[in-house]
Order: sequence, then C-alpha cells, then structure tokens
Amino acid sequence: MRLFLSILAALFLALPAVAQGTPAAQILADNRALVEKSSRQTIGPVIEALASSGDPAAAAILAAWADRGLGLHDDGRFLLISEAEAGWALRDLSGAEAGQAAKGEVKQLRPNSGVRGLIATALVQFQLADPDPARRSEALASIARDPSPDHLEPLRVAMAKASDPAMARLERLLTLRFDPDSAARVAAIESFGADLGLDLRAALNPLVGTRRIAVAGGAPEGENLAASLTPGKEITREAAYDLLVTADLAPARLTEADQRATLIENIDNGSVAGIPVAALDNRAERDRAYTALEAEGRAPAAATEDEVSAALAAHSFHDVYAEPDPAVTEAAEAALARIGLKVGAMQAADLSLDALSLASIYFLAAIGLAITFGVMRVINMAHGEFIMMGAYTGYVVQQVVADRTLSILLALPLAFLVTFAAGVAMERLVIRHLYKRPLETLLATFGISIALQQLAKNIFGTQARPLTSPGWLDGALVFNDVVSISYIRIAIFALALVFLGVFLFIMKRTRLGLEVRAVTQNPSMAASMGINPDRINMLTFGLGSGIAGIAGVAIGLFAKVTSELGSDYIVQSFMTVVVGGVGNIWGTLAGALMIGGMQKGIEWLNPSNTLAAQTYMIIFIIIFIQFRPRGIIALKGRAAGD
Repeated sequence: MRLFLSILAALFLALPAVAQGTPAAQILADNRALVEKSSRQTIGPVIEALASSGDPAAAAILAAWADRGLGLHDDGRFLLISEAEAGWALRDLSGAEAGQAAKGEVKQLRPNSGVRGLIATALVQFQLADPDPARRSEALASIARDPSPDHLEPLRVAMAKASDPAMARLERLLTLRFDPDSAARVAAIESFGADLGLDLRAALNPLVGTRRIAVAGGAPEGENLAASLTPGKEITREAAYDLLVTADLAPARLTEADQRATLIENIDNGSVAGIPVAALDNRAERDRAYTALEAEGRAPAAATEDEVSAALAAHSFHDVYAEPDPAVTEAAEAALARIGLKVGAMQAADLSLDALSLASIYFLAAIGLAITFGVMRVINMAHGEFIMMGAYTGYVVQQVVADRTLSILLALPLAFLVTFAAGVAMERLVIRHLYKRPLETLLATFGISIALQQLAKNIFGTQARPLTSPGWLDGALVFNDVVSISYIRIAIFALALVFLGVFLFIMKRTRLGLEVRAVTQNPSMAASMGINPDRINMLTFGLGSGIAGIAGVAIGLFAKVTSELGSDYIVQSFMTVVVGGVGNIWGTLAGALMIGGMQKGIEWLNPSNTLAAQTYMIIFIIIFIQFRPRGIIALKGRAAGD
C-alpha cells in the first residue's frame, strides 16, 4: 500500500512537467475521475497541469470550472455550459458553440471552496498579464491573500512586460520570503527601509518567529539559534521538563498522588521493593522505592525529582528561528527595529492629532461659556443644553433640506439665531435678576438645564437622532498605516480656528467688542462713559449662547444627538474655561489644548478605562488650580479683583 501511494504521489508531481504542451482537453480527459470528484487534497496537480499546458483555452476552462460553468457530458466530453431554457447551452473547450442538452445529460461540476481557491491561484498567472487594470489588481490581491513560492516567477514575468508599483511591491514581499537566494532576500528586506506598511510587517514577522526546542547535549546543529535558555532562569524548570516530555525525551513527571497510590498498591509484608514502610516518610526513600518498582515492571515509567534534575542537566534548551537563514533573520530584525522606531514616532503624531482634534471640540464647546462666564461671572449650568439645541436645529434642517452640504450651511447660522434668541430670553427672564448671586444663579440654570432636556425628550423622543455629514466629509485623511484623521475632525478644527478669528475680530475691531472689554474690566467706569452694562450683558449672553448652538451642529456630526448631548460636554467646558483663565479667549484655547492633550495621553496610558482617564484628569486639574488659581492666562481688570 505504501509503495502504491508513493508511486501515485510521484506521478502527481510529474504531471505538470508532462502536461506542458498537452492540450487542456486531453489533461481533463486523462484525469476525469479526479476532476469529477475533486478535492483540495487530490486535484492540485491537475490544476497545475492545466495552468502550465500552454493551451490558450486553459484560462477560460479554469475560470469556467471555478464558476461552475464546466460540465461532463454523458458521452465523456468536458464542455463549457451555461443556463438555457431547454437545459444547458453548450460550448466545446475551445469556446465554439456545441448545441444544447438536457440537464440530465450533463453533470455540472461544483468545486468546493478549497478547489476554487486552488483554481484562483492558478489563474493568477493569466490575470497578471491581463490588459485590464482591475483584473491585474484582483490577481495581486489573490496572491497577497495566499502567497506561495510559485507566484514569484509569474510576477517577475509580468513585471518585465509592464511597470506596476503594486506588482513590484508584492514581488519584493514574496522575494524576502521565498527567494532561494539569501542575498536577494536580504536586499529585498533592506529595500523597504522603515516602510510602515502592514503587509511588510506581516511578511517580516514570520522571519523572526521562534520555536522552543530541547536537545540532548549542547547547542543544536543546523538550527538558526535565537537564544539559549537555562532552566530556572530564562525558562522555568517545569516548562523545560514539559518540553522534554513533549519531545519524547523523558517520561512524564511523577506526581505525589500517583507515587503514593503506586507505593500503597505494592506494599508486601510491611515493605515496598525491599524498603520498610516506616522509612517511606522520606522523599528520597519513596523515590528509590518507586524507581525499584519501575525496574521490576510493577509501576509505570515516570520521572522522580532526581530523575527530573538529571534529565534537565543532560539536555539543553533553545529558542530557534523558524527561518533557517541567519542573514535573513538578522536583516528582518534590523528592519523591524527601524519600523518600530518609526511606528513609535507615528503613534506619537497620531496621538497628537487626536489630542488636537479633541481640544478643538472642547474649545468650540467652551468658547461661548468663556464669554458669558468671563464677562458676566454667571455660572450657566444650561450651557450644555444650548449645544444640544444647536444639534437638534441641525437635525430639523436636514429633515427639510435633503442636500447635506446645503443643510449644514443653513443649519450653522440658524442654530446661532435659535440659541442666541434662547440665550437672550434666558438672560432677560432669569439671569438679570440674579447678578452677583452665584449660588442662586447656579441652581436656577441647573433647573433650566433639566427643563430643557425634558422638553427635548418630549419633542424628539429619547432615541438618538442622526445629523449626517456631507459626503465630502466621509472617510479620513490617511498619512500612512498609523497616522490618520477623519475629515469631520479636520472640519471641526477648521471651524474652531474660524471662530477664534471671528471672536478676535469682534473683540478687537468692533464697537461691541470694545464695550464688552470695557464692561469686563470695570463695569462702573464703563457705565460712566455712556455704555449700558445691562445691554452688554444681554448681548454677551446671547452671543455666547449662539456660539454654543453652532458648536452643537459641529459636535452633532460625529456624536449622538440626544437630549443628554450637552451634559456630556458641560464639565469639560467649565474645566477648559477655569484652567485656561476666566474671560480670556487665549486662555480658553490654552485650556482646551491642555485638557485635550491630557485626556488623550491618559487614555493612551490606560486605554481600557476611559472613566479612569477622566478621573485622573480631574484630579490633576484640581492640583493645578491649587498652584495657579487664575488659570494659565489670568484676566486683568474686574476678574482679577473679584
């Protein structure tokens, strides 16, 4: 039987060589039984023979076979088949029309997924030479999914015919893994430099993978040694002995329970193997008794502690590379080290982008609060609800205007008007009666916050509402496999910069800004100069509320629009204002950068627990305020004197 299997295997291996120049129809006919009942284990040589036959029809036959378009007629002919009204429309293997047949006359070949995978690999050499770029791309993807040494030559032939960067990259990836020339593999590895591609790391990692072995005596011969291990140091004694047992170099370790049971079973006239039972309270004597029983065949082979120590001393333990070529593993380790350094730098850059993005969100959410809190000294706990109102305004506009870009352009000014009006109404009806009474203001605005949340639930329900961004904001700006940032985040960052510029223009270049600065620094002196502080407070509160509404539209593009949207940002908004410096726009910007950077940094150190990250951040801010109570950039004037 073994001889028959060996002969059959040899015939299979020789099949592709014999098949060169043989028509595809002849190859199918000669291997009819294997084709008719194909399996991944047996059909490989037949598929390879078809691919290497040189027959122009081979590619079409293989493609039809994979798509269940190959049939076997009752008369023994293989035909290309397709559905027809009367059964099957037939073509011969060259593609010429061959009439029709009933379904019962032709058996449709249905290869399983394993066989289809082999056919797809065989078709690669034809697809690489296809003039259609999409077909070539499919072929490259197929090779990348299941690379093998057989793909190298077709790739190089195809590269000689046409220049394709993707093909050239894949050829280098296959070269570093499969080329028989060590120098070529090393050169391919070094050609990538510190490339960050995931495909490169996936190709390099197996080259530095190791396995752990145990051998008798010293270092193993013919192995690419990664490290030698000393039991009790680099490897535990238990793990080392388990390696010996797995490699059949030593018997299994004798457990206390098994030893005790075996000794009890072999007690004879008060002794075990000639050793008195009274002497078995000593471990060495128990081991000696068990070893004697082993020699007599009265106990199964198992290693006592002394035998374990002797076996460990007689063997050495090593980590060896799966890749046998030391030059290749050295080059791969050097490449991975270069890539690791670059990945670390890119991760720091990616983390910085995330921190900057989060800071821009906090800045947008806090800029309105910085105006009201800085100028009016009002603790507005309902500020988050103005953000929520802005987000819902954007949602309502999108229900009326289908065009996403136009709806966002309309939603931004409309959200400002809605929340500006709500802010003015709140200031006129509530806030103006509570100036210089911070506790009452805090309680009143907190009550308004709850009321506005409940009102939003009554109108829009408790489910999250979608605020969809325009199509041109989909996706992300990808710098490499490590660094990327979504276009929505970029848009929010740009919006934050726009607001910073608008705010500075209003405060520095307009009469309203001049009056606001005057009231902020000294309200009594401003009133004596003809400025109405009451009117300025109203406009300032409305301006801060309106900016919060616009921030709500921006935040709603990536966050869930619910009645609790604002409460998710109110704490960070207050922290941003207080840490940065009350009433100072540059302080608010500095505070947003500090809090955004801290939060992302802490989340990176503790990625599994974002709640802990926020807790640590609050603790840090409390400590920071102890040393700098007026914030990063302290405001001069009234705020400094209060």
